[in-house]
Amino acid sequence: MIPIIGITCGEDELNFFVRQFYVQAVEGLGGVPLLLPALKRNMIREKYLELLDGLILSGGVDVNPVLFGEEPVPGLGEITPQRDEFELLLTREFFSLGKPIFAVCRGCQVLNLALGGTVYQDINSQLDKIIKHDQKAPRACPTHSLKVQPGTKLSRILPQEYRWVNSFHHQAVKDPAPGFIVAALASDGVIEAIEAQDHPFALGVQWHPECNWREDLGSYRLFQEFIKACQGTVL
Repeated sequence: MIPIIGITCGEDELNFFVRQFYVQAVEGLGGVPLLLPALKRNMIREKYLELLDGLILSGGVDVNPVLFGEEPVPGLGEITPQRDEFELLLTREFFSLGKPIFAVCRGCQVLNLALGGTVYQDINSQLDKIIKHDQKAPRACPTHSLKVQPGTKLSRILPQEYRWVNSFHHQAVKDPAPGFIVAALASDGVIEAIEAQDHPFALGVQWHPECNWREDLGSYRLFQEFIKACQGTVL
């Protein structure tokens, strides 16, 4: 079975777009990538639900704090309200059907918000004594350490020696959604991964495995296990 994998798109006033890394990872590991622009009509979203075997919530700009009842802090970046609305609805519907979801960076926040969690708008101003999470190194280069929580699905996916990740974010999960647990932490306590306890595969990570899946075993295995889940093989 060759799974069809939807990948959400970023947007601006003129374009829908997604980085090639996601497409290449899905294709490279045996899936069929399908790009999902944020559209408003319910019938289109319903058709996506019929067609897709898995969903990747891709990275991008910030989520709107209005969605979790907060005023914007000065460190809040660009937001895309139409994309937020589309992804939140699609995520809830996908999750309720028990279909696999792999959420990356911004996608991790979307996954958490969609199911009832909260996020930090800007960890640099809202948390103390944090490390640098928005690296200036090449995209594939790991720059900070990771502590994977034992007994999690994530711990069974990543190699035991997996300890370093790349990082391009300033928002992060604050309170995990009901039914989700923390699967990994940075050394400063920032949540780096969440996973659903009673779902075949609903995993969010703050780092960017799509950027180095060819050379990094942990990143490769994340996409590999996601594709397997989309084929109906539960970890």
